Amino acid sequence: MTLPRIPHPRALAIGLIPLALSACTVGPDYRPPATPAASAGGFAEAARSTKVAAAPLPDRWWQLYADPALDRLVGDALAHNTDIRTAAANLARARAVLSEQRGARLPSTDLSASATRSRTAATKSVTGQAFETDFYSVGFDASYEIDLFGGVTRAIEAARGDTDAAAAELDAARVSVAAETARAYATACSNAAQRIVAMDTVKLQQQTLDLTNTLFTAGRGTRRDVQRADVLLANTQAQIPGFEAERRAALYALATLTGRPAEAIDADADKCLAPPRVTVTVPVGDGAALLARRPDVRAAERTLAADTARVGVATADLYPSIKLLGSIGFGAQRPGDVFKTPSLSWSLGPLISWSFPNQTVARARVRQARAGADASLARFDGTVLTALKEVEQALARYAGALDRNAALVRAETASTEAARLSRLRFDYGADSFLLLIEAERDRADARAARAQSDAAVADAQISLFKALGGGWQDAPAPARRDPAAP
Repeated sequence: MTLPRIPHPRALAIGLIPLALSACTVGPDYRPPATPAASAGGFAEAARSTKVAAAPLPDRWWQLYADPALDRLVGDALAHNTDIRTAAANLARARAVLSEQRGARLPSTDLSASATRSRTAATKSVTGQAFETDFYSVGFDASYEIDLFGGVTRAIEAARGDTDAAAAELDAARVSVAAETARAYATACSNAAQRIVAMDTVKLQQQTLDLTNTLFTAGRGTRRDVQRADVLLANTQAQIPGFEAERRAALYALATLTGRPAEAIDADADKCLAPPRVTVTVPVGDGAALLARRPDVRAAERTLAADTARVGVATADLYPSIKLLGSIGFGAQRPGDVFKTPSLSWSLGPLISWSFPNQTVARARVRQARAGADASLARFDGTVLTALKEVEQALARYAGALDRNAALVRAETASTEAARLSRLRFDYGADSFLLLIEAERDRADARAARAQSDAAVADAQISLFKALGGGWQDAPAPARRDPAAP
């Protein structure tokens, strides 16, 4: 069987060389934007405080607490948290879109085969009788778009930027989950500590009330003294249910963060009685390291790159689109004749399409893309400034929390000693009951303030670590927790 001559692919490729040489990629070429010069140095608050160091932040900052339970919980959350799993799925989808865009560089092909039986109605002009026919066909179609003005290239750049942004957003989710897990654990421990302080204070105030009742019965006191002691005791007792409720609420939040049902309270966290503390000077690094580490900054920069590439995609629509089309097919009324020479048909040639002269829609889309890129640049600048601001604010609040805590430790020590001396003087009749009650109230207030300050220090530390943007490095691959697992 002799088939008609079809132009050789090599000849087609040679014919396309002039087009390839003259091809150009339209639209702006992306260049990463500059960041504020101030970000290259250390933080302003770090220079004013001795509570932090310029050393680099460790990847797993929560290990600075030297708390095995916290290490385990954060690792569990990074592996099973639902927000992280959602971000990972979004990244997988973005990668699939990138693969789709890369596929546009390849020819599109379509293979078809059909077998039909048709009946033609009777007409007087022919034979006056209906007749039926069979037809069998096999065909192959191919088309290839010449990326003459870089529309496909820019689309791939945009998809690559979206993929990088999705990867950064996954890291951002990890940063947030690690910090919130540590915060929930610290909150549970802090409320347990404040509850213990309140219970100890209740015991002391109960002793004072019992003494007051004894003195009143013996005729050395008044009913007013008894009532005042009872009021002081009741006020402290009223705080205990609130601390317990907040402690359990934090435990429920901790279970959810680790991908468990709320009622699956972690046993180690349930036993925690004091908030975790960093015993070393907190390392914070500098502004340049911060911007390189913060995932939200990377996501904003990659989104800007993608939106800049979309300007090129829209611009390419202003120019002609050239496709090479080719098809080959075989068709016959009998299956045995399908692949014989007379049944062959083929076609080959370019298809040029161009929205011209009316380019109103295409030019409007270019303006839309440019506006989108401008908005992304503004968001990038805002993200950078916000990152620097959040760290400075967190440093200021952390330093303030530490200074306040040191003052409250001193106040607790002094109030405890004053209450002891007041009790001795009251027992010997040197002080009135009013002075004893005031001393007891001062001690209770000082202990409660100290416990609250310890919680504030832990919260300020975690807020600082979150603002520094660490915790996403070397994270485990997220996976759904087995519902039947404990």
